[in-house]
Amino acid sequence: MIKKAIFPVGGLGTRFLPATKAMPKEMLPIVDKPLIQYAVEEAAAAGVEQFIFVTGRNKSAIEDHFDHSVELESTLAAKGKSAALDVVGDMMRQPGSVIYVRQQQPAGLGHAVWCARHLIGDEPVAILLADDLILGKSCLKEMVDAYDGGNMVAVMDVPRDQTGAYGIVTPGKSGDGRVEIEGLVEKPAPADAPSTTAVVGRYIISPSVFDTLGLQERGAGGEIQLTDALAKQIGSAPFTGLHFSGERFDCGSKLGFLQANLAFGLSNPQLKSELQDWLQGRMS
Repeated sequence: MIKKAIFPVGGLGTRFLPATKAMPKEMLPIVDKPLIQYAVEEAAAAGVEQFIFVTGRNKSAIEDHFDHSVELESTLAAKGKSAALDVVGDMMRQPGSVIYVRQQQPAGLGHAVWCARHLIGDEPVAILLADDLILGKSCLKEMVDAYDGGNMVAVMDVPRDQTGAYGIVTPGKSGDGRVEIEGLVEKPAPADAPSTTAVVGRYIISPSVFDTLGLQERGAGGEIQLTDALAKQIGSAPFTGLHFSGERFDCGSKLGFLQANLAFGLSNPQLKSELQDWLQGRMS
């Protein structure tokens, strides 16, 4: 079982300025929950018991979100708003299960993951990127259920002209939604991409990946790339991609963020009918 998960949340969120000038991008709401809460709930549904946030400056709102708010809870209780009080209480994690680590410099995803190395020990760990929001079953649970050692990533097919925005795998044998990964390159030009099978922001990595990340080798964009470290493991550890069943939204982009709000709104029974009517009226 995968008991620990890392949430890299140290990014600046510059694509959403000015909204993210004082608010972490991971706190941007999809309907009524911030992105990071969806990621935490997905991990919890997969059996994760320890939640490790790799933060940066101006991220205190994330810490506050997963802590008690005595004033809010007291006010809700005094006013008899039990439903709202339950909502606040249900998102709390067990005391001691949430840990925060500071990433002092924005040196890439691989560097953020490496910053949590001392908290992992000799066990595989999950990594979830809150920007990649998945509607449907817990993607991480599907991965945990299929995991049998080594390294695993969630994968999906993308248009060839978009390969430059993803880590792209060289696929091997495949079956039952799983694909053997024989190579992995970060953000290749469409003409150079080995396939159109892209890595999505869900990973299960073995402890040996931290040793490779510790070499601090720079890759695409001059950053320490997690995909580069995973690629170096090929041949020494099993490496598998899993085609997950849900629908993924790139909430690191404005269009993907808007699409996610609409999709999650339409999946909400309390909002679906009125939202559909409104959309139809806008389109007519």
